[in-house]
Amino acid sequence: RFIACPQLARTVQRCLQDGARPGPQPVLLECAPGPGILTRTLLNAGVRVVALESNSAFLPNLQSLENSLDGQLKVIYGDFFRLDPLASGTLKPPAMCSDKLFETMGVAAVPWRADVPVKMFGFLPQKKERNTLWRLLFALYECNSIYRYGRVELNIFISEKEYKVLTARPGDARAYQALTVLWQVGCEIQLLHMEPWSSFITNLKNGGLAVPKSMWLPNDHLCLVRLTPRQNLFTGGLKPTNSSTFIFMVKQCLAKPKSRITDRLNSWSLDSSDKLLKELEIPKNAQARNLYPEDYRRLFEALHNSSMFTETWFHDDVLESIRNIN
Repeated sequence: RFIACPQLARTVQRCLQDGARPGPQPVLLECAPGPGILTRTLLNAGVRVVALESNSAFLPNLQSLENSLDGQLKVIYGDFFRLDPLASGTLKPPAMCSDKLFETMGVAAVPWRADVPVKMFGFLPQKKERNTLWRLLFALYECNSIYRYGRVELNIFISEKEYKVLTARPGDARAYQALTVLWQVGCEIQLLHMEPWSSFITNLKNGGLAVPKSMWLPNDHLCLVRLTPRQNLFTGGLKPTNSSTFIFMVKQCLAKPKSRITDRLNSWSLDSSDKLLKELEIPKNAQARNLYPEDYRRLFEALHNSSMFTETWFHDDVLESIRNIN
């Protein structure tokens, strides 16, 4: 757990005010508020806060604060990053279903192109940072879990190395990955703030800082990043019902970043790959790591519209991959 300093709490408050729009404001869901430093700052700014806390040791103080206010704060025992677990059976708190969470918050589902219904603030679990980013990504594209309720905006602290991956540009041999392409297609990504690791309580028993190590990318800060799902994400050929195929295609292409896109298409037994790339104005010798995220989306939509995927073994591979993930 990371406990932010008061100065950082004021920074978050300013970021929240900068993103405010006229009219009814979205509900602010604060995850793992701990002792409530950030919670009090947000409350003082007049924001309605729902605090989702998974550590029972912090609940009494938060509930006392809740009782002293007139409905501005609601405290819930739960863990945002254990929402909708795949395991079947009765859930044991702090694990919980997103349906229950949103019902308790009093938030109803809205159409995808509507305004953001909920803004979440929190820290990604450092030990499961990459896995959590992938899990959120699948939920986003399939409109599952929190995204059944609309374009939920994430304001999350992530390590600098993962931020570099999310915002990498084509050709970056170390940072440009499938995760890069999929998050950039799915969300507007905005860096709100960078804070040195020393501003947080992250000490190990030996007195050192518990900073995740990185060999190839800088990792000197925690980055507050805003991930806002794009309103036009599902306006073309990409739909929640076929998004798993898109994710699988991108992962397959970037599994070997130096490979040529035309070779990858040929490996799927797709005919006329050179003609297709020419129509999309993608050089036939282009490497997988040189395509822009939007190029991958255009390629997928062209393939999907032509029914090429369903006529090859690629479609069977997608179904097998989804079964393995579940």
